[in-house]
Amino acid sequence: MLISILLIIVGFVLLIKGADFLVDGSSSIAKKFNIPQIIIGLTIVSIGTSMPELFVSTASAIKGSSDMALGNIIGSNICNLLLILGLSTMIRPVKFQRETRLIEIPMCLVVTAIFAIFCNTDGQISRTEATILIILFIIFIIYTIIMGIKGKQFDKEEPLQESKSNEKELSMLKSIIYVAIGVIALKIGGDLTVDNATSIARMFNVSEKVIGLTILAIGTSLPELVTSVMAAKKGNSDIAIGNIIGSNIFNILLIIGVSAMISPLTYNFTYNIQMWILIASTMILSLFPMLPPKNEMCRFNGFTYILIYIGYMAMLFLI
Repeated sequence: MLISILLIIVGFVLLIKGADFLVDGSSSIAKKFNIPQIIIGLTIVSIGTSMPELFVSTASAIKGSSDMALGNIIGSNICNLLLILGLSTMIRPVKFQRETRLIEIPMCLVVTAIFAIFCNTDGQISRTEATILIILFIIFIIYTIIMGIKGKQFDKEEPLQESKSNEKELSMLKSIIYVAIGVIALKIGGDLTVDNATSIARMFNVSEKVIGLTILAIGTSLPELVTSVMAAKKGNSDIAIGNIIGSNIFNILLIIGVSAMISPLTYNFTYNIQMWILIASTMILSLFPMLPPKNEMCRFNGFTYILIYIGYMAMLFLI
């Protein structure tokens, strides 16, 4: 069992470093084609932090582990909202930009509701439903690019900032090598994590559902955790909350879409408890801007989220 635990840790390291290599290489290639930095940040970097979930869920789908594929995404989204956003807010209160509270949070709620409806209609995510999710993902990417270009006109509260670019410029060959290393690391990391998490689950008679909702969910959310906590420390609260909301939307539309396109995902109706927790948590987030202090998620809100997450984790092992 110790070997399995070590291999899961190795898998997580490969997932996180693989995502870094993929983002760095892709960003460098994009810069060479004069794609604006803001677009790179809103698309490549955002998708990059969701790469661990993508590779774990697709590997699970290929191996027929629907419980693990779905549990990873539902658990990751709950972890992103309650734990990561909660911790980020405890470090520094999060200010809601106009675009975030009027468009992105409601969009995240709608996407989550669509996901719940698809799961509960016939007990699976079919390829037809997967196609709809992927189409919605393409629409969301187009929206993201448009808002990246026109964000300054839409949101007058705080201008969008370009990322500082102190790192050395990568050559085209090195950029392609980075992308290749990233993809290989993500593939190996995804396989190691899924295989060994499944092995431990069987050893202790723990269901794939619980493994997906806990170990895999937290492990694959590490890039979002690092990104959001560092953003909060530096006072970039819009990046902290934008990363979480964007990642949750990507997880459902892109990752569930791709995983179900590979192999339709059978839905375990016992996930409905977690699904309602996810929907309720997103609804609570939409209320925070309206409560005092207005347009801000204060430390008390973050503490409330963390308490809910602790209760949720306790429930997983008690029920």
